[in-house]
Amino acid sequence: MITSKFKNFLLFLVFGSATLFFTCNASASNSPEETAFVFNTLLFLIMGFLVMWMAAGFAMLESGMVRTKNVSTICLKNIGLYSISGIMFFLVGYNLAYGIPEGGYIGSFAMFVPAEDIATGYAANSDWFFQMVFCATTVSIVSGTIAERVKIWTFFLFAVILSGIIYPIEMGWQWGGGWLSSMGFSDFAGSTLVHAAGGAAALAGAIVIGPRFGRFSKDGKPNPMPASSIPLATLGTFILWLGWFGFNGGSQLAIGTMDDAVAVSNIFVNTNLAACGGLVVAMILSQIMFGKVDVTFALNGALAGLVSITAEPLAPSMMMSIMVGGVGGIIAVIGTKLVEALTIDDVVGALPVHLLSGIWGTIAVALSNPDTTFRGQIIGTLSVVMFVFVASVIVWLVLKYTIGVRPSQEEEVLGSDASEVGIEAYPYFK
Repeated sequence: MITSKFKNFLLFLVFGSATLFFTCNASASNSPEETAFVFNTLLFLIMGFLVMWMAAGFAMLESGMVRTKNVSTICLKNIGLYSISGIMFFLVGYNLAYGIPEGGYIGSFAMFVPAEDIATGYAANSDWFFQMVFCATTVSIVSGTIAERVKIWTFFLFAVILSGIIYPIEMGWQWGGGWLSSMGFSDFAGSTLVHAAGGAAALAGAIVIGPRFGRFSKDGKPNPMPASSIPLATLGTFILWLGWFGFNGGSQLAIGTMDDAVAVSNIFVNTNLAACGGLVVAMILSQIMFGKVDVTFALNGALAGLVSITAEPLAPSMMMSIMVGGVGGIIAVIGTKLVEALTIDDVVGALPVHLLSGIWGTIAVALSNPDTTFRGQIIGTLSVVMFVFVASVIVWLVLKYTIGVRPSQEEEVLGSDASEVGIEAYPYFK
């Protein structure tokens, strides 16, 4: 036994020393620029697949919040929209955003062609992948709001336009060096460019499509439609929370220096604390308002906190991050009741979580970032939201009066799993 352990120890020393030797030699042979290039590329790739994992989070969250007769459909929509977003961002989206002239409004309608150049500081394809998953996230937001009453192929056609044209244009205004960037607007990781934009597109769809049959009574009173699975919704929230570290941390865009590594670490901490603040505040507020702690408000409170901090996760202190996220938690609760009062049917609560909290978080940047102003943040936020909303309304109306947007009342009552997909997620639970 002793001999065996000693042999294992010697093997460990030999292989460990060899690994260290070759690693050091490899490092010594690389220039500082090459080393930074490798680390920056890894940042994009690792954070990118964390953001890609958010697609699973949205799928699980929405699956848990819809009724059992529509779960297969919502799963198909989420994996379908991710695939559509990838193709459209390759065909036209990337260059619409990043082919934009400095201070301009729109890029070029051209396919993405990678150009490897160490001067960029990272591999071109790694940047494309990282930006693409942001595009898919924007489309995912729409899926949850209009769930249970939109034809699946109509939704996919809208996803084509949103991912390929609408999102890239407004995203390019800031991240592509467009006019918002030139005027000093700041949105670090997308409180407005991704979340409020997705919320605006979702609001347009909810208005044009209308509420689910039976969601509101004739006097406008909301009728409850219980979620299919709170455990699934909770799992989805945890997955989204995890993915958010890639969302915000990767937006530092570099980790080739000590300063960048410290920045990414600070972003992780502030992101986490904002989510914690949003969830705790939402729990307390729901207890005060309704006499019980509503688990769905708690889940959306965490997500609202994450959305709120996304516009500026680096500059705030840890305490301010909790405050920013906490206000998001308030918005998640109050905003949900406001949306209901307006008889707008939002199945998952995406409008207060993404649209309203995204607006708040982007304006709040001016509280911690001295290079921004409230005026500039408000102008930028409203410009993006109004552009996406108007463009989405137009697209939804065109779809409504051509191929139609929603199934018949009979099909909706039956459930889209049976009427459109053909496979029911819960065939024994109607």
